[in-house]
Formats: sequence, C-alpha cells, structure tokens
Amino acid sequence: MFNYKLTIQYDGTNYAGWQIQENAASVQEVIRDSIKQILQSDINLIGAGRTDSGVHALGQVANFNADQHLDLSRFKYSLNAVLPKDISITKIETVEEDFHSRFSAKKRSYIYLISNQKSPFFERYSYTYFSELKPERLNDLSSTLIEKKDFTSFSKINTEVQNKICEVYEARWRRQKNLLIFYIEANRFLYGMIRAIVGSLLKAYSSEDGQNYLTNILNQKDRGVAADAVPAKGLFLYKVKY
Repeated sequence: MFNYKLTIQYDGTNYAGWQIQENAASVQEVIRDSIKQILQSDINLIGAGRTDSGVHALGQVANFNADQHLDLSRFKYSLNAVLPKDISITKIETVEEDFHSRFSAKKRSYIYLISNQKSPFFERYSYTYFSELKPERLNDLSSTLIEKKDFTSFSKINTEVQNKICEVYEARWRRQKNLLIFYIEANRFLYGMIRAIVGSLLKAYSSEDGQNYLTNILNQKDRGVAADAVPAKGLFLYKVKY
C-alpha cells in the first residue's frame, strides 16, 4: 500500500467548504471523485484542514492510500486535466505509511486579505473595507492573541469540538499597495475562528481601549461578545507545516 500526499490550491467561491457533505459541492468530493476516475478504485482522501464555505486555499494538504505505484508526474498531469479550473494539484509525493495530513500537522497558517478600494480583480478574494487601517496599530492589537489561550469566544456555537485551547505563534499585518494582509499561524484553529478574530480586531481598532476589549472577549469564553465574522472570501489556507 502506497501513501500519497497532495498539495492543493483552490478557489472556494463555488464550494460549501473542503469537507464532503450532503446536497452541496465540496472540494474534497471533487478531488476524491477525480482520483477515483483515474485509478478506477475507491480512495479515502484526508484533508489537513476543513476550510469553510467560500474559503480559498494556497497550500491545502491531503493524502490517500492506493495499491498502485503511481508515476507521480503523469498522475499529477492527469488529475489536473480532470479537475475543474478552480482546483489545482501543485505537488504530489510519496510519503511514509503513517503520514496523516491532519494529525501529523504541527502548524497551520492562514492569510486574510482586506482591500481599501473597490476593484473587480480583488472582489472575489478580499474584503473591501474603506476606513483607514494602520498595520502598526493592528499588530499591537494582534499581540493579545499570541500564546496558548482558550478561543471559545472566537469559535462558532454548537460545534462538536470540546477542546477550545489553541496556541497562536504569529499574528501580524502588513500592507502591500492596496491590500492589507493578515497572517496568523497556530497549532490548530477552531471552526470560524479566524474570521471572528479579524472582525474583532477591526472593531478593537476603532475602540478607545482595543487590547482590553480583546482580552475581555477571550476571558468571557462566549461567542456572543466577539464581533461579527468578516466575509469568507478574503480567507486563504496558506500553509501546513509538518
């Protein structure tokens, strides 16, 4: 049995997220069915992160087991030929049998894009926010999130996950022309966590004591006290580290 690791990019606009679900198109299902079409056998495709509906990926990782020894270059070409234009396999490699794209991961990182002007080229991939935002102030506020903390207040309600402790290693902002880019890296993320964090950071930016506002959100462990989540279209799964 061979274990194959895929690195994947996708535009999540037309999908209800990564994970397979009833009556909705998912990225996982499309890739799984495309692999099945080529190999003519069933496979179980395991993803590193369950991105939400409308969220994109620059570096999603998945793995599957197969009996066949694949010509990796040929298989990658064939798979990309079968997949729709909004999903691309950027790399495929053979890995150890015990490699698991989700449980073997040590760190995950995401980016969120904010545009300060209306643009037809950024519309699908960023949140348009016209108020002036200074990266330096946002970085000061984001430092409140660093280290191991309980992120219940930034997680969607009624999720099956009981453990809400995450360790955030980096949370920083930078400007690149008309885009403001937020980068966050952690050992794990909760359902809806990053979009709620960005929404709360934007609200904290306009408050007189933003850091206390964020600290209070974390301490209360209540999603109701955090700000509304920003739109999914600006969020990208950036990289998974093993």
